[in-house]
Amino acid sequence: MSWKDAAEPVLTRMPTVRRPEGHVPFKRKLLWTAGILMVYFFLTNINPFGLAAGQSSDFFGQFRSILAGESGSLLQVGIGPIVTASIVLQLLGGANLLGLDTSDPRDQVLYQGLQKLLVFIVTGLTAAPMVFSGGFLPVDQSVASALGVSVFAVQVLIFAQIFVGGVLILFMDEIVSKWGVGSGVGLFIIAAVSQQLVGGFFSFSALGQSGFFARWVAIITGNEEIGSPFTADGLQSLLFEPGSLLALFTTIFIFGVVVYAESVRVEIPLSHARVKGARGRFPVKLIYASVLPMILVRALQANVQFLGQILNSQWAAMPTWLGAYNDQGTPISGFFYYVAPIQQPGQWMWFLGETTAEPWMIAVRVAIDLTVMVVGGAIFAIFWVETTDMGPEATAKQIQNSGMQIPGFRRNPQVVEKVMERYIPQVTVIGGALVGLLAVMANMLGTVGGVSGTGLLLAVSITYKLYEEIAEEQLMEMHPMMRQMFGNE
Repeated sequence: MSWKDAAEPVLTRMPTVRRPEGHVPFKRKLLWTAGILMVYFFLTNINPFGLAAGQSSDFFGQFRSILAGESGSLLQVGIGPIVTASIVLQLLGGANLLGLDTSDPRDQVLYQGLQKLLVFIVTGLTAAPMVFSGGFLPVDQSVASALGVSVFAVQVLIFAQIFVGGVLILFMDEIVSKWGVGSGVGLFIIAAVSQQLVGGFFSFSALGQSGFFARWVAIITGNEEIGSPFTADGLQSLLFEPGSLLALFTTIFIFGVVVYAESVRVEIPLSHARVKGARGRFPVKLIYASVLPMILVRALQANVQFLGQILNSQWAAMPTWLGAYNDQGTPISGFFYYVAPIQQPGQWMWFLGETTAEPWMIAVRVAIDLTVMVVGGAIFAIFWVETTDMGPEATAKQIQNSGMQIPGFRRNPQVVEKVMERYIPQVTVIGGALVGLLAVMANMLGTVGGVSGTGLLLAVSITYKLYEEIAEEQLMEMHPMMRQMFGNE
């Protein structure tokens, strides 16, 4: 008996969100999407019962804008377990160890059930060290005393709440994917990054920090001195303060580059086999696999740093070659330092005195980060294209089923596939590597609101694709025959 036969009774009974039986009107999709977004913000502002208020430390730190959620809330783990489960399944599927054919309805159900099971497991494995390792999510002693239970019992209660939050964000993602517009994962990333960006531009010192506009108003009115840019203090103010011009330039630059890259494409002409004069084009974009594979790369790095923090907190005699940490829980040397991505300018500009690391150590760290992002971005982009039916073979079948063909070629899936193989694999690799390069560059220069470069890159690209999906939904709403042509009926 194969593993599929043994696991089928469990995987087919995993809880799932029912698919709509017919067409969901566009307005209803928008309502579902907006409703889930409101629930997401609501959950990020609820602290688990029994947690000491304002004393928790964020395990994910600079990765928070990518993994969404909120530290010290019910959505403590964010979308991390969903992304980690996707990484595991993509690696297993890429090595053909699962033996699942996603075009087969039975195997598709097993794949989705296996993904949910992995998310449940990873959610538990992620939440447990945060709660039980001590110091990261401290218990409110008064709650334990009031309930007459031990601290461990309150920790179990906090763990249960965070676990439920991780499960909720999984089903919220599924609701958006089936009943709303776009994907829940993308929606949550946009929400997390947008929140940081709005705060970075418009927050005031009364809220504990000053945003870009508030700081420059203070500079113009003479309430704050910026200093000469030719001095170390003045240059540091321009580069690292919340209202820095470099962060504004990087933010605008990333917006422009991503929008431009989304518009660069190779258009393959198509014509209808039976309707004379009906023509179209199949676009192969420069960022063909989108920037979502970059989440997988950063999530992999986040899990490595997550492991380093656990070892540092639990292993008092951890070897220095493995990693040495400062009082803020940041690696300053060793393996975990070199594999940690550069997240802000102060981590590599040694000449301004923002870091105590030697220049050669910084150079090695930047080289490793750049290699991981460029190579990892290309590899995960290939996996993404193959597992989401965007490869040459799947695309050829979609064109064939829609009744279209490439002018000048026989109407045959194998012929169309060979044409697609000239473009899709190469563009996928180039696009994945380009996104990785942009992410590293944006992190090194810094952005408004302290958003990571990767987070900003993801938010802009996902928002652009969401705009395209909304435009497509409106087109199909106005012309119902289009739904039948694209198989959305």
